[in-house]
Amino acid sequence: MEIDLEKLPFDLDFHPSTNLVAAGLITGHLLLYRYAAEATPQKLLEVNAHTESCRALRFVNEGRGIVTGSPDCSILATDVETGTAIARLENSHGAAVNRIVNLTESTIASGDDEGCIKVWDTRQRSCCNTYHVHEEYISDITFASDSMKLIGTSGDGTLSVSNLRSNKVQTRSEFSEEELLSVVIMKNGRKVICGTQAGTLLLYSWGFFKDCSDRFVDLSPNSVDALLKSCLSNEIILNLKLDENRVITGSENGIISLVNILPNRIIQPIAEHSEYPVERLAASDNDSDGMDVDDSIPKSSKGIPDVFYALYIFELRAGC
Repeated sequence: MEIDLEKLPFDLDFHPSTNLVAAGLITGHLLLYRYAAEATPQKLLEVNAHTESCRALRFVNEGRGIVTGSPDCSILATDVETGTAIARLENSHGAAVNRIVNLTESTIASGDDEGCIKVWDTRQRSCCNTYHVHEEYISDITFASDSMKLIGTSGDGTLSVSNLRSNKVQTRSEFSEEELLSVVIMKNGRKVICGTQAGTLLLYSWGFFKDCSDRFVDLSPNSVDALLKSCLSNEIILNLKLDENRVITGSENGIISLVNILPNRIIQPIAEHSEYPVERLAASDNDSDGMDVDDSIPKSSKGIPDVFYALYIFELRAGC
């Protein structure tokens, strides 16, 4: 399934319980679509959310709202039903907001271009914690809910661990020669995987974050901008089971791949966007019936214009 967004998208997220997907554009617009198998996606909302690009977004409050962040330093909460503004924090950060992730039912985290991570209470609409942890932009954030720890990556080439219980930065890795662009927790919390500017995957063992324990150097010569751990523990894509050993990667060269991290090997490409980079990946398990994804690798059509930006939805079959 393909949705032509017409302008460059920076982030996307799926609604937690219905077939809705939201995208943030370079124009500052927030778009919301309803999708279904073998049907044309329906645009439900188009909101001029920010004066600059909409770099980050997440559904919040059980999908009733969408929170977006922008280089204009604001964070906006938008009502999904009406498209009206619920709340706007004009100076949420001192620099461009680059990432937003969900933590608990009532908290989110945001990261900016100067290495600061903040935690927000969505009910009180206030900042709970601030971590000045990196020297360069926050490229990605993930959350370990069992230990209440935030894992952040940065363009300064380091990974950080911030403890929400003690409100302290717990540790920070040694500097890598490569910018760290994406992060995901794997192996039931025992491994943290980072994608880098040079295309290498760095594997860190939980609790030993000073230096990586392994490297996967055969993935791509292009940057790994996005990493995705499947939202279902027993999904099957292209007849290959997704589990705690397998991660989906999105690269600057437009290739989406399924990678087995232990042992390190590429299982197979999933999709190709020609010369267009994969900025973000997201997953949804709302379609309980599921469908097989096409075994062929979808490629951009030769007849499209030079500037073409789209959101692709690949449907998965849930297996046992």
